[in-house]
Amino acid sequence: MNIIVGPNASGKTNLLESMLIICGVSSFRAAYQDVIYKKAKWARIDANYFDGARIVKLVLDGDKLEKIYEINEKPKKRLNFDDLIPVVLFEPEDMRLLTGSPDLRREFFDAILTETRPEFSSLKNRYKRTLAQRNNLLKQHPNTINKQIFAWNVRLSELAGKIVALRVELIKDFKDLGAIYSKIANAKTRVTINYQTPLPLATYESSILKKLESNIERDVLAGFTTCGPHREDFAISINDHLADVVASRGETRTLVLSLKLLELSLLEKVRGQKPLILLDDVFSELDGTRRKALTEYLKSYQTIITTTDADIIQKHFAQSTNLISLG
Repeated sequence: MNIIVGPNASGKTNLLESMLIICGVSSFRAAYQDVIYKKAKWARIDANYFDGARIVKLVLDGDKLEKIYEINEKPKKRLNFDDLIPVVLFEPEDMRLLTGSPDLRREFFDAILTETRPEFSSLKNRYKRTLAQRNNLLKQHPNTINKQIFAWNVRLSELAGKIVALRVELIKDFKDLGAIYSKIANAKTRVTINYQTPLPLATYESSILKKLESNIERDVLAGFTTCGPHREDFAISINDHLADVVASRGETRTLVLSLKLLELSLLEKVRGQKPLILLDDVFSELDGTRRKALTEYLKSYQTIITTTDADIIQKHFAQSTNLISLG
């Protein structure tokens, strides 16, 4: 257990950002270009992991950014699935996971798929490229659209079907969400997750192809593709009521914490190694019951916590803490 303590603007969150990047995950606050200090041309992160040394270099050439990885002195342009270090991040903005826009929930569950399913990252990138091609076509002359649109509809529907199938399969791994929530909240509660789509899941690929065909005029007027996995949502309910409608702030915190703990367990099961845990000033958001529950889950993991008040954390981890002071 490592506690990074210091005043605001002392670099605590920057440290967590650098650890996410070394693990192979994007920064949670900024684009890679903004990670580089002010007008500098490059940034470099060095770390030691159980399998050896790791380095990430970010180099700016005008507006172009180059990422270079090194694992045990072997350079790589990109990290493959096995190179990724499993990591779970808790941070205050995660409270918007339930109440914010659908893209926040899609990003959360898709990020888990990226870390647990080797094929998902490539699949999603192909979907994004195909979607961009279709959106560009929608802005062309009607004759061009009519000649080319069907081929793009077929390709998009194939990729969409695979993405939705993986998302629905992932939801099944969150069946214990209610049990974890009940333990943390100390109250028996029914919590469920459902995939929200206007299309039948059993025939999703063929159904979305028909929808893309019937929506062409609407999409041309909108200037973009109005249906598909990029517009769908994950609905989280408490006692059969949508959480974003009925959940109090305390219930929202508990739900997000439960989702993160399930993510932790799933990553460990799939990857066969314990994830790294990064907590950005999260303990100040939790009451005593939730702190105790979180403490129990984190006992056997390497955890890095940032805070302005170390006393609140040391009280729960007094036996094995490494206190690092900044500022």
